[in-house]
Amino acid sequence: MKHLVKACAFILFLAFAISCRKTSFINSPDASVSFSSDTLHFDTVFTTTGSVTQSFKIFNQNNQKLRLSNVKLMGGTTSAFKLNVDGTAGTGFSDIEIEPNDSVYLFVSVSINPNTSNLPFIVSDSISVNYNGNNRFVQLQAFGQNANFLRNRRITKDSTWQSSLPFVILDGVTVDSGATLTLQRGCKIYSHANAPFVVNGSLKVNGGAPENDRVVFQGDRLDPDYRDYPAAWPGIYFSESSTNNVLNYAVIKNAYQGIVTVLGISSIPKITLNQCIIDNAYEAGIISVASSIKATNCLISNCGNNLSLSGGGIYSFTHCTVATYGNVFITHKNPVLYLSNAYQNQIGPLLDARFTNCIFYGEGGVAENEVVVDKKGTPTADQFKVKFENVLYKNKTDDADIYFVKGLKTQQPRFDSIDAGRRTFNFRLQSGSPARDAGVTTTGVTIDLDGKLRDAKPDIGCFEY
Repeated sequence: MKHLVKACAFILFLAFAISCRKTSFINSPDASVSFSSDTLHFDTVFTTTGSVTQSFKIFNQNNQKLRLSNVKLMGGTTSAFKLNVDGTAGTGFSDIEIEPNDSVYLFVSVSINPNTSNLPFIVSDSISVNYNGNNRFVQLQAFGQNANFLRNRRITKDSTWQSSLPFVILDGVTVDSGATLTLQRGCKIYSHANAPFVVNGSLKVNGGAPENDRVVFQGDRLDPDYRDYPAAWPGIYFSESSTNNVLNYAVIKNAYQGIVTVLGISSIPKITLNQCIIDNAYEAGIISVASSIKATNCLISNCGNNLSLSGGGIYSFTHCTVATYGNVFITHKNPVLYLSNAYQNQIGPLLDARFTNCIFYGEGGVAENEVVVDKKGTPTADQFKVKFENVLYKNKTDDADIYFVKGLKTQQPRFDSIDAGRRTFNFRLQSGSPARDAGVTTTGVTIDLDGKLRDAKPDIGCFEY
């Protein structure tokens, strides 16, 4: 009997020990932990003040307990989001225990009045989860204003967007081959940081001269700290299959690359730009590789590379102002115009580029020549045609391959007012500008970027004095 009691006691002790080992906490930073989601999207389009709740789970995939040392709503009490962990509301929680092979629910709600115009279109926050020295985040994203919210949208047939509400693009928009997307005057397009505008078909922009009638493409961060940042969104990409794109009175600003067009050498321009503004693009205003562009009365300003036209192509730029002043956001280290018949050592079949009544100018950087023509190989005269007519430009030395007619070399354009420190850039002309009355009169261009009539002696650049 005595031995039986000892045996029973040993078995109970062993069971207790095993039980203790199973419920002890895992402390390794390599503990197996998973989240049911890394981002919560609150995609309800609010029409009145509303509250929406979503949840995610944290899984403890170990045979021991897991302790979450800290769970925190990063925006704290000022956040539009509210956090609830297993029935308890708050902005921060400590020492949350999860049983072996079990999970815990975290509930997140958001309450927003979408008619509050000073809110950003996308309201964001995050939840920090700390365990065993690891710190992971779950992103929170909700709509802040009334708008047409499009996530990863494909345009598969001819479509028209009106201007009654702005369009906020998440994860990108793609216009399929064979489809045409038409944007009516006054449309405002706000793209998230991960949202490129890809055109495989055709894009038609029907903007107007008045400020409110222009069609604007920009990033969706409108708060003061971010509204002027370049690279706020990817930009507009016209693929090889894209054709017959016409943009009238479009404003493309704060992109990583304003416009990219590839593989479309044709006597019919792949892209026609009339009275357009491309501003503050981080890498380039326009990148074209073996393509064709016709631009009239356009302003391409303050970009990492304003115009990069390579791999050959057919280009016509008339009454355009292409200028960059080094500022806090853009380092002016590249010429405002780079033109080549080659791309990555591949020589294109044809380069036919004509620039008439244009300004190419820059200051506050290291570029000695603002116009660079890089001829590769030994193309024939028919394969390599580059002409600058009545152009004001800033160069220390001219390339032998540039044919200038009445060029105004290294003269101050005397823009209306430039203050790079305060980010004030008015590229209209002063009364004493050498660009006044200096343009060719036979271009057929009767208006300027503002939609105002040009006189009998047109000015060089996109603005008539």
